[in-house]
Amino acid sequence: MPAPKKTSRRSLLVTSVVLSSLALAVPAAVAAPKPSGSSSASPSATPPASMSTVGGARLGRPGTQVNLASGVPVLPKDVSARSWIVADAETGDVLAAHNAHWRLAPASTLKMLFADTLLPKFPRTAEHKVVPADLAGIGPGSSMVGIKEDETYTVHDLWLGVFLRSGNDAVHVLSAMNKGVGNTVKEMNEHAEELQALDTHVVSPDGYDAEGQVSSAYDLTLIARSGMQKKDFREYASTVTAKFPGETKKGKKVRTPFEIQNTNRLLSGDAGLPVYQGIAGVKNGNTTNAGATFTGVAERNGKVLLVTVMNPEKREHNEVYKETARLFDWGFQAAGKVQPVGELVPPKSAAGAGDRPGANPSGEAGGSGDGGSGTARAGSKPVAGAAGADGASGIGTALGIAGGVLVLLAGGAFLVNRRWPLPDLVRRRTRP
Repeated sequence: MPAPKKTSRRSLLVTSVVLSSLALAVPAAVAAPKPSGSSSASPSATPPASMSTVGGARLGRPGTQVNLASGVPVLPKDVSARSWIVADAETGDVLAAHNAHWRLAPASTLKMLFADTLLPKFPRTAEHKVVPADLAGIGPGSSMVGIKEDETYTVHDLWLGVFLRSGNDAVHVLSAMNKGVGNTVKEMNEHAEELQALDTHVVSPDGYDAEGQVSSAYDLTLIARSGMQKKDFREYASTVTAKFPGETKKGKKVRTPFEIQNTNRLLSGDAGLPVYQGIAGVKNGNTTNAGATFTGVAERNGKVLLVTVMNPEKREHNEVYKETARLFDWGFQAAGKVQPVGELVPPKSAAGAGDRPGANPSGEAGGSGDGGSGTARAGSKPVAGAAGADGASGIGTALGIAGGVLVLLAGGAFLVNRRWPLPDLVRRRTRP
């Protein structure tokens, strides 16, 4: 997708993955689970003994789930996250996981759900003049992009603020445009239900710590996979730097823009942390209760992987990105060799096309699943979200998707198309 005129990016390789179109289902009541710790304290170091089995029975078990066999690389030992998951973004296979359904505070990774819910609602050229009420209720210490009262911003500006600076002020302005925070939270919970992200309960649309606000590594991965369907989502998630409108100075008609940089350090790089090869987003977060959280998507040698890491116990600088990079490295080495332990399920509206032949609901080794074959698959029936289910109906088949590799070169951007089965799901993109 071509970069917006305002936006500048450094040369790097990024990818996009595309899912089938999502339609919001009639919302069902969503219980408000509590995180494994209060909103003002660190979460428990011990996962629940029983968790959801959406995506397969093994994903509901505490501890690390992986099918190590001859030829499969050993998982990295220096991963301290309370919860993580490595999944093939194209087939939906979960290659390995650790406490995948542990309900934890998500921090600003929850903004992926916010964006996936609201992005289709407003054209990017629409303008909004900010009033004081738009910025009410922003939590102290929130990350901000620098929105000012009585200034006018385009929707495009606001989304840059959400994705690059993780701006809670941008989230609140967009929520005000969407009939308020309460309505936005309601729609986000409905969309989570539609995606079968049933560990997720939204209280604050920006991911700010709130009692009862939870998600899981599994759910955040589902949400990211859904968001990457959308062209604008892919564009914003992969934007490294952009110009953001400044404040109108007294006596001047022109607002001087200032540069903002993506806080995803695998995308933008940092001291001692290089840009990860093939990274394409998606979102990071950090709060007192959640610790550091991150979901990323990357492509290498024709494989597209999603990795989510939640709350590393190590408190070193950029630890969440370092652990994500290690899991990406393992996933690219293991793809096509390791038998999956579960699967990313399709949205409810995309399910019902029939169970995948030879599906192995438990994800145990020796099943007839096709592992990392790279073949897109049709959807299956919706799954029950309650912990303790046997998971037999929880292994849907992953959606056929289309991916593209966006190579950013000095002097221009070139989009390379890559097609997958189910052409009705393919978003055709042309070279700019």
